[in-house]
Amino acid sequence: MARQCGATLHVVHVVPPMTDPSGGAGRLSKVVQSLGGSPGVASALLSGRPAREIVAYARDKAVSLIVLGTHGRTGVSRVILGSVAEGVVRLAPCLVLTVPVAALAPRDAAIAADSGATTVPVPRCLVCAAETEALICEPCRTRIRGEALERKLDAERAGRRGSPA
Repeated sequence: MARQCGATLHVVHVVPPMTDPSGGAGRLSKVVQSLGGSPGVASALLSGRPAREIVAYARDKAVSLIVLGTHGRTGVSRVILGSVAEGVVRLAPCLVLTVPVAALAPRDAAIAADSGATTVPVPRCLVCAAETEALICEPCRTRIRGEALERKLDAERAGRRGSPA
């Protein structure tokens, strides 16, 4: 889409605070490499709350469209983690296109159907759909812990500000 419009494609990855950014840097590098060194591609590895950082980056770079994957969290995980997509849609200074992660998942079933072979489904993380043996992969587990700790600290700071001296 960016190529057809002659626009710069900004590939952004946000690492939660208190998280080792090396995993995020590796994933960002893989995405940029998969684009084949296309001209007009910029990348940024940011640290902070994802929705806030994405919106701030879009404002700073005068981005005209944000394309964002959605995990489709519901229930407790959405209450605890919030929704990055919801925050970006609400606060963005431009249009936002959300794409369900399921639409981007590998097409194991389609490949198996075409070849006539049978495949064993690959276990996937409930949060990011990455291949993993656990219900939630280690990077997501680390991110969840970091976000929960950050929210706890924010709540404690807010409580101290509101308490009588």
